[in-house]
Amino acid sequence: MGIFEDFSRFFENRLDDFLSKNPHLELSILEEQLQQQEEDTLRLIADLQKQEKKLQDEILTTAQEIERWHNWVNKAREKGRLDLAEAAAEREAALLRQGNQLWGKMQGCKERIEQAKDIYRKIKERLQEVRVKATQVEAERHRAKKAQQQTPPGWNKSYSFDSNADPLLEKFRKWEMDDELEQMKRNMGK
Repeated sequence: MGIFEDFSRFFENRLDDFLSKNPHLELSILEEQLQQQEEDTLRLIADLQKQEKKLQDEILTTAQEIERWHNWVNKAREKGRLDLAEAAAEREAALLRQGNQLWGKMQGCKERIEQAKDIYRKIKERLQEVRVKATQVEAERHRAKKAQQQTPPGWNKSYSFDSNADPLLEKFRKWEMDDELEQMKRNMGK
Protein backbone atom coordinates (compact mmCIF):
# COMPACT_ATOMS: atom_id res chain seq x y z
CA MET A 1 0.00 0.00 0.00
CA GLY A 2 2.93 2.35 0.71
CA ILE A 3 4.01 2.58 -2.92
CA PHE A 4 0.49 3.57 -4.02
CA GLU A 5 0.36 6.25 -1.33
CA ASP A 6 3.77 7.52 -2.50
CA PHE A 7 2.57 7.64 -6.11
CA SER A 8 -0.63 9.33 -5.05
CA ARG A 9 1.27 11.92 -3.01
CA PHE A 10 3.73 12.43 -5.87
CA PHE A 11 0.95 13.02 -8.41
CA GLU A 12 -0.95 15.30 -6.04
CA ASN A 13 2.20 17.38 -5.51
CA ARG A 14 2.85 17.52 -9.24
CA LEU A 15 -0.73 18.55 -9.88
CA ASP A 16 -0.52 21.23 -7.18
CA ASP A 17 2.73 22.53 -8.73
CA PHE A 18 1.20 22.54 -12.19
CA LEU A 19 -1.90 24.38 -11.02
CA SER A 20 0.12 26.94 -9.08
CA LYS A 21 2.07 27.69 -12.28
CA ASN A 22 -1.17 27.89 -14.27
CA PRO A 23 -3.58 29.92 -12.12
CA HIS A 24 -6.09 30.21 -14.96
CA LEU A 25 -6.56 26.42 -14.89
CA GLU A 26 -6.84 26.41 -11.11
CA LEU A 27 -9.50 29.12 -11.29
CA SER A 28 -11.31 27.21 -14.02
CA ILE A 29 -11.41 24.09 -11.83
CA LEU A 30 -12.58 26.13 -8.85
CA GLU A 31 -15.29 27.75 -10.97
CA GLU A 32 -16.48 24.33 -12.10
CA GLN A 33 -16.60 23.07 -8.51
CA LEU A 34 -18.53 26.13 -7.38
CA GLN A 35 -21.02 25.70 -10.23
CA GLN A 36 -21.54 22.08 -9.15
CA GLN A 37 -22.05 23.20 -5.53
CA GLU A 38 -24.48 25.85 -6.75
CA GLU A 39 -26.52 23.22 -8.62
CA ASP A 40 -26.42 20.83 -5.65
CA THR A 41 -27.57 23.58 -3.30
CA LEU A 42 -30.44 24.53 -5.60
CA ARG A 43 -31.52 20.87 -5.69
CA LEU A 44 -31.30 20.71 -1.89
CA ILE A 45 -33.44 23.86 -1.56
CA ALA A 46 -36.03 22.42 -3.96
CA ASP A 47 -36.11 19.12 -2.03
CA LEU A 48 -36.47 20.93 1.29
CA GLN A 49 -39.27 23.08 -0.10
CA LYS A 50 -41.08 19.92 -1.24
CA GLN A 51 -40.66 18.47 2.25
CA GLU A 52 -41.97 21.71 3.76
CA LYS A 53 -45.02 21.63 1.47
CA LYS A 54 -45.67 17.98 2.36
CA LEU A 55 -45.40 18.78 6.08
CA GLN A 56 -47.75 21.76 5.67
CA ASP A 57 -50.28 19.49 3.96
CA GLU A 58 -49.92 16.90 6.74
CA ILE A 59 -50.35 19.62 9.39
CA LEU A 60 -53.49 20.88 7.66
CA THR A 61 -54.91 17.36 7.44
CA THR A 62 -54.04 16.73 11.10
CA ALA A 63 -55.66 20.03 12.12
CA GLN A 64 -58.84 19.02 10.30
CA GLU A 65 -58.77 15.65 12.08
CA ILE A 66 -58.25 17.38 15.44
CA GLU A 67 -61.23 19.64 14.75
CA ARG A 68 -63.39 16.64 13.81
CA TRP A 69 -62.43 14.70 16.98
CA HIS A 70 -62.89 17.81 19.12
CA ASN A 71 -66.45 18.18 17.78
CA TRP A 72 -67.10 14.48 18.55
CA VAL A 73 -65.79 14.97 22.10
CA ASN A 74 -68.26 17.84 22.61
CA LYS A 75 -71.13 15.96 20.95
CA ALA A 76 -70.52 12.82 23.04
CA ARG A 77 -70.42 14.89 26.27
CA GLU A 78 -73.66 16.66 25.32
CA LYS A 79 -75.36 13.33 24.74
CA GLY A 80 -73.96 11.88 27.96
CA ARG A 81 -71.71 9.34 26.25
CA LEU A 82 -68.69 9.86 28.48
CA ASP A 83 -67.09 6.60 27.26
CA LEU A 84 -67.08 7.91 23.68
CA ALA A 85 -66.11 11.40 24.83
CA GLU A 86 -63.10 10.02 26.73
CA ALA A 87 -61.95 7.88 23.77
CA ALA A 88 -62.43 10.82 21.38
CA ALA A 89 -60.48 13.11 23.75
CA GLU A 90 -57.60 10.61 23.80
CA ARG A 91 -57.61 10.49 20.00
CA GLU A 92 -57.71 14.31 19.89
CA ALA A 93 -54.72 14.49 22.29
CA ALA A 94 -52.77 11.98 20.17
CA LEU A 95 -53.49 14.03 17.06
CA LEU A 96 -52.38 17.21 18.88
CA ARG A 97 -49.06 15.53 19.77
CA GLN A 98 -48.70 14.37 16.17
CA GLY A 99 -49.49 17.90 14.95
CA ASN A 100 -46.87 19.36 17.32
CA GLN A 101 -44.28 16.92 16.01
CA LEU A 102 -45.15 17.80 12.43
CA TRP A 103 -44.96 21.51 13.30
CA GLY A 104 -41.49 20.99 14.82
CA LYS A 105 -40.35 19.11 11.71
CA MET A 106 -41.70 21.89 9.50
CA GLN A 107 -39.87 24.55 11.55
CA GLY A 108 -36.66 22.51 11.27
CA CYS A 109 -37.22 22.22 7.53
CA LYS A 110 -37.70 26.00 7.26
CA GLU A 111 -34.44 26.58 9.14
CA ARG A 112 -32.61 24.19 6.83
CA ILE A 113 -34.09 26.01 3.82
CA GLU A 114 -32.79 29.34 5.17
CA GLN A 115 -29.37 27.81 5.84
CA ALA A 116 -29.28 26.35 2.32
CA LYS A 117 -30.29 29.72 0.86
CA ASP A 118 -27.52 31.40 2.86
CA ILE A 119 -25.02 28.84 1.57
CA TYR A 120 -26.34 29.40 -1.96
CA ARG A 121 -25.80 33.17 -1.62
CA LYS A 122 -22.24 32.60 -0.38
CA ILE A 123 -21.53 30.21 -3.26
CA LYS A 124 -22.89 32.79 -5.74
CA GLU A 125 -20.66 35.49 -4.22
CA ARG A 126 -17.60 33.23 -4.29
CA LEU A 127 -18.40 32.19 -7.86
CA GLN A 128 -18.61 35.85 -8.87
CA GLU A 129 -15.26 36.54 -7.17
CA VAL A 130 -13.66 33.60 -8.97
CA ARG A 131 -15.07 34.76 -12.32
CA VAL A 132 -13.71 38.28 -11.76
CA LYS A 133 -10.32 36.85 -10.78
CA ALA A 134 -10.35 34.52 -13.80
CA THR A 135 -11.09 37.49 -16.06
CA GLN A 136 -8.20 39.41 -14.50
CA VAL A 137 -5.81 36.46 -14.86
CA GLU A 138 -6.88 35.94 -18.48
CA ALA A 139 -6.39 39.65 -19.22
CA GLU A 140 -2.94 39.50 -17.61
CA ARG A 141 -2.05 36.42 -19.67
CA HIS A 142 -3.23 38.23 -22.80
CA ARG A 143 -1.16 41.33 -21.92
CA ALA A 144 1.91 39.22 -21.20
CA LYS A 145 1.50 37.33 -24.47
CA LYS A 146 1.04 40.58 -26.38
CA ALA A 147 4.07 42.14 -24.68
CA GLN A 148 6.11 39.07 -25.53
CA GLN A 149 5.05 39.35 -29.17
CA GLN A 150 6.00 43.05 -29.20
CA THR A 151 9.49 42.49 -27.78
CA PRO A 152 12.06 43.29 -30.48
CA PRO A 153 13.77 40.25 -31.95
CA GLY A 154 16.90 39.28 -30.12
CA TRP A 155 15.99 41.03 -26.85
CA ASN A 156 14.84 37.88 -25.20
CA LYS A 157 17.69 35.75 -26.54
CA SER A 158 20.74 35.18 -24.42
CA TYR A 159 24.21 35.58 -25.82
CA SER A 160 27.53 34.50 -24.45
CA PHE A 161 29.89 37.41 -24.73
CA ASP A 162 33.16 35.54 -24.67
CA SER A 163 35.62 38.12 -25.94
CA ASN A 164 37.63 35.52 -27.84
CA ALA A 165 34.71 34.09 -29.78
CA ASP A 166 32.53 37.14 -30.46
CA PRO A 167 32.97 38.14 -34.14
CA LEU A 168 31.11 41.42 -33.70
CA LEU A 169 33.43 42.43 -30.87
CA GLU A 170 36.43 41.56 -33.02
CA LYS A 171 35.13 43.74 -35.87
CA PHE A 172 34.70 46.71 -33.54
CA ARG A 173 38.18 46.23 -32.06
CA LYS A 174 39.73 46.06 -35.54
CA TRP A 175 37.75 49.12 -36.62
CA GLU A 176 38.88 51.09 -33.54
CA MET A 177 42.53 50.08 -34.16
CA ASP A 178 42.28 51.09 -37.81
CA ASP A 179 40.71 54.38 -36.75
CA GLU A 180 43.50 55.02 -34.22
CA LEU A 181 46.15 54.21 -36.86
CA GLU A 182 44.54 56.68 -39.25
CA GLN A 183 44.48 59.28 -36.51
CA MET A 184 48.17 58.69 -35.74
CA LYS A 185 49.10 58.95 -39.42
CA ARG A 186 47.28 62.26 -39.67
CA ASN A 187 48.94 63.56 -36.53
CA MET A 188 52.39 62.61 -37.86
CA GLY A 189 51.72 64.19 -41.17
CA LYS A 190 51.09 67.59 -39.61
